[in-house]
Amino acid sequence: MCYNFEQLMEKTYVPTTHKFVAVLNKKIPVNILMNALAHMSAGLVGSYPEITKMRFDTYTDKDGNAHKSISDNPYIILRADNSNKIRTLRYELVTQNIHFVDFISTMTVGTYAEQQHRTQETSEAELEYYGICLFGEINTLNTLTRKFSLWQ
Repeated sequence: MCYNFEQLMEKTYVPTTHKFVAVLNKKIPVNILMNALAHMSAGLVGSYPEITKMRFDTYTDKDGNAHKSISDNPYIILRADNSNKIRTLRYELVTQNIHFVDFISTMTVGTYAEQQHRTQETSEAELEYYGICLFGEINTLNTLTRKFSLWQ
C-alpha cells in the first residue's frame, strides 16, 4: 500500500516534548567551540539516564540506506556573551536538577590526564566556560535559555 505524506504523518507523527540546547561562548574561536560542542554532546548522550526520551531514530532514504541514531528532537545552538553567562545558567540547571554537560578552559591542551589535573587545581570561579549542553522539556529549557541569542 502506498501512502501520501499526509497519511504517513497521520500514522507515525508523535510531537516532541524535549529538546537539546547548546549555549556557546561567543568569545572562543569557532574551531575550539566545535571541539567543545562535540565533547559535550557525546557526554550529554552518554550520561543521560532516560535515553529513550532523546528519541534516536533511523532515517531511511529512498534507496534503502539507513542514517542511524538521529534524534527526532530539535537541537538548538545559542550564544552567550561571555563565560559568566554560562556559569549563571549552569547554576540554574544545578538548582533545578536539569541534565547538562559543560566544557571549560582546563579541558584543552595536553593529555586528558593533564587536563584533569589542571581542572582539579583550578577553582570554579577561575574557570572559563566554553559552552554548556542540556537536554530537557521544551518549555522548561525555553524559560532558562530565552536570554540567549541564536548562534549566527
